Amino acid sequence: MDKPDVEIPTGPAPTELVIDDLEVGTGPEAVRGKRIAVHYVGVAHSSGEEFDASYDRGEPLVFNLGAGQVIKGWDDGLVGMKVGGRRRITIPPHLGYGARGAGGVIKPNETLIFVCDLVGVA
Repeated sequence: MDKPDVEIPTGPAPTELVIDDLEVGTGPEAVRGKRIAVHYVGVAHSSGEEFDASYDRGEPLVFNLGAGQVIKGWDDGLVGMKVGGRRRITIPPHLGYGARGAGGVIKPNETLIFVCDLVGVA
C-alpha cells in the first residue's frame, strides 16, 4: 500500500477511541499477544500536521500487541484488524501522550489521528 493521506474529521475532537476501517484486510488477525507489523501516518487533530510516518523510514513498526510497548490507543485500536487492512484510529489524549505530550513533536493534550496499514502478524 502507498502512504495514505490523513483526513481530519470536522467538529470537536472525540473523547473516546474512534476506529474506522477504511479497508478490511483478508489476512491473519491482530490479537493481543501477537507480534504485529504496522505502517502508519500520524497527524495532530488540532493542526492537521503530520508528526510521524513509518512510510518515510521505509520500515513498519513491529511490536507485541497489548504489551504496553506503544500508546494505549494503539494497543486497543489495532485489535481485530486483519493483514492487508487500513484503519484510521482517532486517539484522545488519555489514550495517547496525555498532558505531557511527546518530545516537542506532540503538544500536551493532543488528540492523535493515525492511518495504519497492518502488514504482518506473527
